Amino acid sequence: MALENLISFNLTAAEITQIETALQTIKTVIQGKVINLTTEERQEYGKVGNERANFIVKALGYMLQRPDLVPNYINLTEFQNDVAARQSIVPLLNQATEIHEMFSDTNLLLGTDVYNTAIAFYRNVKIAAQQNVPGSTNIYQDLQVDFPGRPKKIKTTNP
Repeated sequence: MALENLISFNLTAAEITQIETALQTIKTVIQGKVINLTTEERQEYGKVGNERANFIVKALGYMLQRPDLVPNYINLTEFQNDVAARQSIVPLLNQATEIHEMFSDTNLLLGTDVYNTAIAFYRNVKIAAQQNVPGSTNIYQDLQVDFPGRPKKIKTTNP
């Protein structure tokens, strides 16, 4: 039975360099401007989805229309800057997410391909070792370390 190759993928050295350069450029541009939260910190804040984003834009419109209703503890200029900044990064985030998903999905399929091929080889070497094919036992024993199997049950006798 032939193995199914889920994906054929490769990047040239030049393409890898081009991607790395582009990623480094992005990192350089955003350095000192973006925040990287810990997992715990990330859980402290709520996410703003489309419905909340619409609410925010409407609130901003009303604040600009009726500045007399804006409490003095709200910095309207900072709020405007934050809204504009968020609106500018959302499309970038969507593009970055799309790229992340493409790399992640490709990695998933490549991982499945290489694992299935390696396990097929392992099974073949196991059979070869059982049939005393010269040179197969050492390979099998080395690969077998990654598959320790189930622990053997200890037989107990009842008194």
